[in-house]
Amino acid sequence: MSDNSLRNKTILIMGGTSGLGLSGARACQRAGARIAAVGRDDEHLEAARAALGEEALVMAGDAMDPETAERAVEAAVERFGDLHGLYHVAGGSGRRMGDGPLHEMTAEGWRYTLDLNASSLAYSNRAAVKRFLHQQNGGSVVNVTSPLAYSPSPRFFSTHAYAAAKAAVIGLTRSAAAYYATHNIRFNALAPGLTETPMSQRAFGDEEITSFSASRQPLQGGRLGRSSDLDGIVVYLLSDASAYVTGQVIAADGGWSVCDGGRV
Repeated sequence: MSDNSLRNKTILIMGGTSGLGLSGARACQRAGARIAAVGRDDEHLEAARAALGEEALVMAGDAMDPETAERAVEAAVERFGDLHGLYHVAGGSGRRMGDGPLHEMTAEGWRYTLDLNASSLAYSNRAAVKRFLHQQNGGSVVNVTSPLAYSPSPRFFSTHAYAAAKAAVIGLTRSAAAYYATHNIRFNALAPGLTETPMSQRAFGDEEITSFSASRQPLQGGRLGRSSDLDGIVVYLLSDASAYVTGQVIAADGGWSVCDGGRV
């Protein structure tokens, strides 16, 4: 793929100020994109502004607020003239709010985790598709799901609201892909494995979990995932190189979804 595969395209990244989102933003920028990134933590906002430079639009906002994505789309269009793609990364664990196995999960944990991972994504997808329909020139949406949506790991990752929310991401992505295909609006999902991001610090601090992940994600010596492992896929799915691709769930998980964690 050429370095200018996203030239003159405006990409909005929800959760674009740290982790997978910031790495993806920088990759899209290197491919020529104009970047609008939204995040909610002050320290990450400042770091993103430094990393992306003055040409990028970096905004504060909570993706769980239904108005945040609407405002972000409006700001991106005002700054850059139009919108071509959305990369929704915002989400995370609801463990501290009460997510866990069903018999231990709290009502607050369920609501919070679904709002954080599914509702926030629905809001951003809605805002983007409304803009794409207005422009009448198509668009691309890339949503982040998880292998836990379809390939459980009960010993270490038993947060059932999170798994349900990430399964909902797949359902929305594929349903929207079918509905909007005639408008040339594409929806695809990415499913990263255990990846070194701010969200996964609990797992990285547990030697038993990292040892398990090395056998569950055996590619490249069983290393943990890196944010950059997704960058090329993100650029591809947001670019015209994938103009004939929609409704797909692409796993970049080091083998998680096809390996059982046993040694061979």
